[in-house]
Amino acid sequence: MNKLEIFTGSANPKLAEDICKELGKKMGGITVKRFSEGEVRVKIEDNVRGKDVFIVQPTCTPVNENLMELLIMIDAFKRASAGRITAVMPYYGYARQDRKDQPRVPISAKLVANLVTVAGADRVLTMDLHAGQIQGFFDIPLDHLFAVNVFVEYIDTLKIKDLVVVSPDVGGIKTARAYAKRLGAGLAIVDKRRISPEKAEVMNILGEVEGKNAFLVDDLVATGGSLLEAANALKKAGVRKLSAAVVHGVLSGDATKNIENSLLEELIITDTIPLPDHKKHPKIKVLSVAPLLADAIKRIHKEESISCLFD
Repeated sequence: MNKLEIFTGSANPKLAEDICKELGKKMGGITVKRFSEGEVRVKIEDNVRGKDVFIVQPTCTPVNENLMELLIMIDAFKRASAGRITAVMPYYGYARQDRKDQPRVPISAKLVANLVTVAGADRVLTMDLHAGQIQGFFDIPLDHLFAVNVFVEYIDTLKIKDLVVVSPDVGGIKTARAYAKRLGAGLAIVDKRRISPEKAEVMNILGEVEGKNAFLVDDLVATGGSLLEAANALKKAGVRKLSAAVVHGVLSGDATKNIENSLLEELIITDTIPLPDHKKHPKIKVLSVAPLLADAIKRIHKEESISCLFD
């Protein structure tokens, strides 16, 4: 483990510190600042020649700033002769733009993959991509982790009876089925029609939910519009208690305020994206994925399989 080095930018230093604690490693020294006009300035403080470097940097808000930081850090480590560079991107920004769903739009998820690769990354470690096919956008190895077991361990402690796992849309059926299987719960689907990128209209509820306690599961929550629309529809369909488990808490705009005033009992998210004021939001529970990421980093460094992390 002497050749393993972990560094972080300014996107989520707390997560990087927690990963280091799990691994018993000291955080690598790096200076990430800005010139007066806003350009990113990076200086690596440690000797990384021949080292196995992991850069923890989710591309969360501010997305473009954090993405540029990541690219410049990768370039700095490449020019400092690092042995291998792994971009640890717990949250992969621009993932929602993964295809041309209308004329004259970009495939930004592919562009970001190209940028990370060209910058000099040898490998990528990420979690719960918005679309699984994004893995194919990379021409370098990509390890894709899932937070399902982190959530299941917590939900099991709640001892919820008559539990049904609900997918907020048809695209999330596979994920919801994984939760339902591990929890021994029923499965339901919200059939909705998207009106705009931030808003959707619920059409039908597929599955038995009346008199049940429901858990909505999804990969990310931004404004919360779609999630809360689904929650309202489930309540009308006769659900007793309703909670949600969402991996990436983007929580943009008035999301936290809307969640506090919603029918949700609790929103569980992970720390892939920092939420420094989460204590001010009693309905929001944050679970750490640091142990999972630390285990994956250790296995990648030792050239061991990470498939056991999916069991």
